[in-house]
Amino acid sequence: MNFIEKLDSIIDENNSLLCVGLDIDKDKIPMFLLNDSKNPYFDFNKSIVDETKDIVCAYKLNMAFYESLGFEGFQILKKTVDYIPKNIITILDGKRNDIGNTARMYAKSIYGNFKVDSTTLNAYLGIDSIKPFLEYKNKCNFVLCRTSNQSAKDFQDLIISNSPLYQIVATKIKQWNQNQDLGAVVGATYPDELKVVRKILGDNIPILIPGVGSQGGDVEKTIKNGTNYEGKMALINSSRGIIYAGKNEDFSVKSKEAAIKTRDLINKYR
Repeated sequence: MNFIEKLDSIIDENNSLLCVGLDIDKDKIPMFLLNDSKNPYFDFNKSIVDETKDIVCAYKLNMAFYESLGFEGFQILKKTVDYIPKNIITILDGKRNDIGNTARMYAKSIYGNFKVDSTTLNAYLGIDSIKPFLEYKNKCNFVLCRTSNQSAKDFQDLIISNSPLYQIVATKIKQWNQNQDLGAVVGATYPDELKVVRKILGDNIPILIPGVGSQGGDVEKTIKNGTNYEGKMALINSSRGIIYAGKNEDFSVKSKEAAIKTRDLINKYR
């Protein structure tokens, strides 16, 4: 099946739009794991996946948290991706962007080595920097459109040809999406802009939506503005608020409770 079919299937199977971010952080994971486990970071991820795999539609792994650990981090990243059940969407969040040959190597790393379902890309260099990722079939490339950070407006709100830049990016995503292999990244912290992007993209392009949870994005507005007419085609990401819900031996149970609470809140407005 292609990415859209896989996403649709897991949303129905788990009745969920929740994407959990597996962003490992030495300063946040339970101390007993660091003291007692030979593989604390993988054991942490494994426990979160075991407790939440029937609650989520996707897991997102931000490469920065793994790359900061050096060679060991790449091993943990690969091992975690391989452990995630194959029916669940995997997103490698690297925000890669470069000219042709370098982009091709980035694509080979993400899809050839790690074999994930999707990644995040920066379109600043134009379609040349996107094409190498489109060579991999049945994947989805989420292009940064309207990000969740405060200073996103520095560039993304600039008026170009009578439209804010983020709207032009959304239009390009729709134009480039010839094989159902592109999506957009839009922050939950900008619900009005999210509504505009959904209107531009239509009902059949997925939106990865960070910013719910610790960043304070409004869940009701996010769902109403970001999903399609079926209440689908959106992956609502929450990281810290779920995986670091507990600090003791029952941390994974606390994470499950937080995931259920978030999923049910999302479903309340679908």
